[in-house]
Amino acid sequence: MCILPEQDDALSREPDINHLMFASRTNWNLKPNRLAEALEQHKSSGRRLLDLSASNPTECGFKYDAPAIMRSLCAPASLQYHPDPKGMKSARLAVAAYYAEHGERVSVDDLILTASTSEAYSFIFRLLCNPGDELLIPTPGYPLFDFLADVNDIKLVRYPLFYDHGWHIDMHALEQAITPRTRGIIVVHPNNPTGHFTKAEEIAQLNQTCSANEMAIIADEVFLDFSLDVPQKSFVANTGALTFTMSGISKISGLPQMKFAWLAVSGPEEAKREALARLEMIADTYLSLNAPIQLAAPVLLQQRKHFQQQLMARVRANLAVLDAQLAQKQHVSRLSVEGGWYAVLRVPATRPDEELALELLQTHDVYLHPGHYYDFPSDGYLVVSLITPEPDFIEGVHRLLSAV
Repeated sequence: MCILPEQDDALSREPDINHLMFASRTNWNLKPNRLAEALEQHKSSGRRLLDLSASNPTECGFKYDAPAIMRSLCAPASLQYHPDPKGMKSARLAVAAYYAEHGERVSVDDLILTASTSEAYSFIFRLLCNPGDELLIPTPGYPLFDFLADVNDIKLVRYPLFYDHGWHIDMHALEQAITPRTRGIIVVHPNNPTGHFTKAEEIAQLNQTCSANEMAIIADEVFLDFSLDVPQKSFVANTGALTFTMSGISKISGLPQMKFAWLAVSGPEEAKREALARLEMIADTYLSLNAPIQLAAPVLLQQRKHFQQQLMARVRANLAVLDAQLAQKQHVSRLSVEGGWYAVLRVPATRPDEELALELLQTHDVYLHPGHYYDFPSDGYLVVSLITPEPDFIEGVHRLLSAV
């Protein structure tokens, strides 16, 4: 995960003549935050860093079938141009086959290929929202969404998740957050960083709410395959409301550099048909996916099986290490996690989380994310990556728990 700049209310700052030529939607505070600055200073110091924020699988020591991947990118057909707004049928068939292995039947006609889930979000935002319209989004959650919303001229309204022997959607607060400008509800399944899946009863309530208010469900499933217990069902076949389901090989195959993702449309037939027609026109405007990646899609998706075996073995091993060390610390606990790559720790809120993260970095050479990066409701939360290589994870957690 990249280090995002600090976010301020653009309207609260004094006008700057150098900003007058730029759109207000990009009027962010681009100054690095204190933790980002401290990280850069640490890197330049030459000291060993124990990175408990690791999110790039290509830098975490996993093995890839390099010959197969490289061969897949050398198809002679790449020299021919046959644009399809939805993406090459062969690539969409590979995505449909992926869902078939999940026990879900998805028509290739209901799929739109994109270069990333961020692009898929932009397509959906443009499809559903006029400037100033709103989408509901869970909190805690991943901070990238705010920037995607800004560049698409929409507003994100938070609905809270609460923790009670596991994470749950506060349905009453969600209902209260709906306004005449609300166009849809974003769910992350499983959520990043809390690692919880949306429950069946919650999906039923979301369907009822969206159907009653002519809203859509937007389901982000990039971590779907990484369940720590039984495999979870996808939103891809949800028909109770117009639903857009997104994923891609960045996470499921551990190949973020390959830029291959998709969105699937489901729901009531008339709404689905209209959404697909409009999305096809949006996609035709960009045609962002290149031929080599689309032709390689079957192989790149197949790579997920070996990659996921390695990753889940590490996640389980690191989780066991974390729990064993936590057993010796009565004042620090781990919140329940059902899937994904992260764990949330509850620590004494004796100071702001960022201050603790800075001390861990500057004094103990341990880097992790404070809870406020993900909009946790209060101090006392730290987020650690479970895909950090085991030796660094063991030592990093030991230093972390010794410090708090």
